[in-house]
Amino acid sequence: MMDMFEQKAEEQKGQQAPLATRMRPTTFEAFVGQEHLIGKGRVLRKAIESGKMPSIILWGPPGCGKTTLANVIANFTEAQFSAVSAVSAGVADLRRVIDEAKERRKIYQKKTILFIDEIHRFNEAQQDAILPFVEDGTVTLIGATTENPSFEVTSPLLSRSQVLTLKPLVENEIRVIILRALRDRLKGIGALNVELSIEAMKHIITMSKGDARIALNALEMAALATPPDVEGKRRVSLATIEDAVQHPALRYDKAGDQHYDLISALHKSMRGSDPDASLYWLARMLESGEDPLYIARRLVRFASEDVGMADPQALVIAMAAQQAVHFIGLPEGKLALAEAVIYLATAPKSNSLYEAYSRVQAEVKKSYDDSVPLHLRNAVTPLMKGMGYGQGYKYAHNYPGHFVEQQNLPNALQGRVYYSPGEQGYEKQIVERLKNWWQGKKKAGETEEKPKG
Repeated sequence: MMDMFEQKAEEQKGQQAPLATRMRPTTFEAFVGQEHLIGKGRVLRKAIESGKMPSIILWGPPGCGKTTLANVIANFTEAQFSAVSAVSAGVADLRRVIDEAKERRKIYQKKTILFIDEIHRFNEAQQDAILPFVEDGTVTLIGATTENPSFEVTSPLLSRSQVLTLKPLVENEIRVIILRALRDRLKGIGALNVELSIEAMKHIITMSKGDARIALNALEMAALATPPDVEGKRRVSLATIEDAVQHPALRYDKAGDQHYDLISALHKSMRGSDPDASLYWLARMLESGEDPLYIARRLVRFASEDVGMADPQALVIAMAAQQAVHFIGLPEGKLALAEAVIYLATAPKSNSLYEAYSRVQAEVKKSYDDSVPLHLRNAVTPLMKGMGYGQGYKYAHNYPGHFVEQQNLPNALQGRVYYSPGEQGYEKQIVERLKNWWQGKKKAGETEEKPKG
């Protein structure tokens, strides 16, 4: 039991906390968003209400309600809520929580929820330390992470937990949260008598990018920076909000899950011949601080893999963009990358080159090291010439059309066809050229082909 002075100190401490912390709801009814998980009738809601909640990993972007949801669950189940942050906690902290949970379970038959914020920052040994106690029910684990659990959480811990994906809050949900903070006189800023203009509200919602924490903290900063007028109202304008959130940080981790999501989106948008989407994903990566040379390398790969022989110039453009970025750096190099992205997105597409090499690669791996036919070898010594090196070789330039049929593959692979050109862009010409050569082969078979000259 706290005495009067301790209770007063706790209240003052609570009022000193940031608005986003003060406004955290404690019930499902007050929780905003994530209806797909905790809406009435949903599986998680039913499990919690039945008192049979499994260990869970909450995966979602910052500010979507992971920590808040963990607190709501603990309040509903009347379990002890023991929270640790993977940024600062170690194995010793985990053992202390586990020991307390064991004692609590033994004496009071009370459950313990172990909440680990940013669980992806725990190494394998730290995650293994809690595994037995999650398995035997000493604690119910709620882990929160912004990174893909498939890569950051160990398989044994994943198999004993249910991964729940949280979504970024939508505009209307952010609006509801802001309005609550404006009206709440106890935990919010209702006592400050704040009046938020329509333009200022829209700007907070837009700049928050679905992050309630950003929205609330910006609101509080702007409200405190606005003096009351003669009527006692703090009229927060668009200019004040713009000053409070001048440069919102773009969510991006060059070593994390979103790194791969964005480059995948860029690659697939170019493959889908969508220059607008391709430019958008390029800008998302560049403006978030991605290494431009990494992007350039991916463009070179795309030029060969997805455009290929439909437009051989694509590889030249991609390499030119790489050289431009290397030569002039940023920010000027961004336009070189943008030019390459638009060129690749609007170029004719073909993966025949990629498929041809894949077939050859598989052939090489499974076949023997077949010998080079003697007529294709160079006779650089008299001994080699005596062994038949180069004998019977037909010099293509001496024949009509600079083409002559002869065996170019090893004996065991004669007749193999690896490259099948498509019908897009430059490959149309390749198809026609090969067709003419094959017809020439047929004629040569009917009448023995003679060298010209």
